[in-house]
Amino acid sequence: MLFILDNSKLTTILCAIIGWRNPFQQLAYIAGLLQKGDPLHPLPYGATMAVIDVKPLTAQQWLAEGALLVDIREPDEYAREHIANARSAPLSRWQPDQLPEAATRKIIFHCKSGQRTRQNAAHLASGISSDVYLLEGGLDAWKQAGLPTRKVAGQPLELMRQVQIIAGSLTLLGVLLGFTLSPAFFWLSGFVGAGLLFAGISGFCGMARLLMLMPWNRPK
Repeated sequence: MLFILDNSKLTTILCAIIGWRNPFQQLAYIAGLLQKGDPLHPLPYGATMAVIDVKPLTAQQWLAEGALLVDIREPDEYAREHIANARSAPLSRWQPDQLPEAATRKIIFHCKSGQRTRQNAAHLASGISSDVYLLEGGLDAWKQAGLPTRKVAGQPLELMRQVQIIAGSLTLLGVLLGFTLSPAFFWLSGFVGAGLLFAGISGFCGMARLLMLMPWNRPK
């Protein structure tokens, strides 16, 4: 069988393959694209459901009718602000079988801006046999539509912002000390840079793991 892809789809496939390290994910992406022809939301291989964007106002109506909203952001993000009755199911701990309600209820996934749900649509859909819905624009779009959220005062900065602040401070400190005291301090900046590079490649950030253990980041 010969599949003919237009330039936009071919470009999407190439960009996805370059950005994904897992060859099975690459194959699943292409298989899903050929099944449904949807370059934005590929399906897991063998799946028959669709992945559909939902506007915030439509999602609010569906929630009132019994749909389940699933927040895939990390626990510290959820603790800071979330949509009422949204269930926290962090992407980093996602298990395909953790939503038994999927058999009887509409499932709407959301993150902060919609990027994480888009990029991981196939993974999120892997444990659901019906259509999967993504909140278009995520929490940001929900708030822009004037819909309410629950905010908890006194929560620390987002974990990644803490990582960025500390990594940036250590890098700058290494440069300043390298110029003023000893060139050996340049190794500090190099070490931080190598750590960030490793985190980007592997998905494991040791600094973030350490910060999670700090007293101010523990659940209250």
